[in-house]
Parts: sequence; structure tokens; C-alpha cells
Amino acid sequence: MKKVKIYVTLRESILDPQGSAVQGSLAKMGYGEVEELRIGKYLELTISDSARDIDTLVKEMCEKVLTNVVIEDYRYEVGEAN
Repeated sequence: MKKVKIYVTLRESILDPQGSAVQGSLAKMGYGEVEELRIGKYLELTISDSARDIDTLVKEMCEKVLTNVVIEDYRYEVGEAN
């Protein structure tokens, strides 16, 4: 079995109002050092062994279901499941 960690973020050109709101809250709480904050998603998948290529499988899932490829970028890491 494989453990896949997927990190999804808004593309650099897309405004992140949620990140801006949290950054503003941090500034009001005394954390003015934070210059920029962007919010994303983290997903963890456990995938059973298969004859299918793991990279192809993960890319297909990300591009068809797990992300909005118009406004989001993703990266992933594949490791052994415990």
C-alpha cells in the first residue's frame, strides 16, 4: 500500500480572500510580521497496490475530482503506508 499526500493551493494569479481575512486577523492579534497568507487544502490517500501506475492514478484523480485545475495547483508525495 502507498500513502499519498496531496497539497492543493490556489494559483498565484488567483486572489485568496480567505487568506487575506486570516492575515488581517493575525495582524490585529499582533502578528504583523506575516506579509502574505494563502490557504490551501491537504489530502491524504491510502492506495492499495495495483498494476496501475501510481503517478498516473494520482494525477487523474487530482485533475478529475480532487482539484479545480482552472484555479488550483497541486503537488503530491508518494510514500509507503504504515
